[in-house]
Amino acid sequence: MGNIFKRTRRRFYFRLQGRIFILILAATIVFTMIPVLYGSDDTAIDGADIVEMAESQIGNAGGMKFWRWYGFDEPIDWCGCFVSWCADRCGYIEKGKAPKFSYCQDGVSWFISHKGWSDRMIAPQRGMTVFFDWDGNGISDHAGIVKECKAGIVYTIEGDSGNMCRERSYKVGDSCILGYGSQR
Repeated sequence: MGNIFKRTRRRFYFRLQGRIFILILAATIVFTMIPVLYGSDDTAIDGADIVEMAESQIGNAGGMKFWRWYGFDEPIDWCGCFVSWCADRCGYIEKGKAPKFSYCQDGVSWFISHKGWSDRMIAPQRGMTVFFDWDGNGISDHAGIVKECKAGIVYTIEGDSGNMCRERSYKVGDSCILGYGSQR
């Protein structure tokens, strides 16, 4: 009788150990895959860094540092260069999270092709690139960076706004906003 009890107990422990091993293995696989499927903290972009970079440039007049960085020898419309410069300083361009553009419509095209485009009716998140269409022809004329969105107002930081880096604000869905590019 004691022999049967020992064998039964041994089988129980072997089965239990096997089940525990499988559970631990399954949990390890699941937790290892979470960063792959949903992104890790290393790859997540919350926009705080690009907003901070843009804020540090408020008051810059003429935009020479931005259009020269881009590679131009003489002044141009530099809002896209400003956005690209900020994105580059944050490592977004190198990581493939944002484009380098001077012509705003090229930025729009990049975000569309990389599935990071949203229309003007959303409440944008900080750090998104905002694109404007002043004349309503469906082509972007200007770009900036979303500082924040609260109470139905989009607060932006824009280069080449009156030839300066400055803060502006618009209502969510304003007809002058073409849409938004997301670096996520």
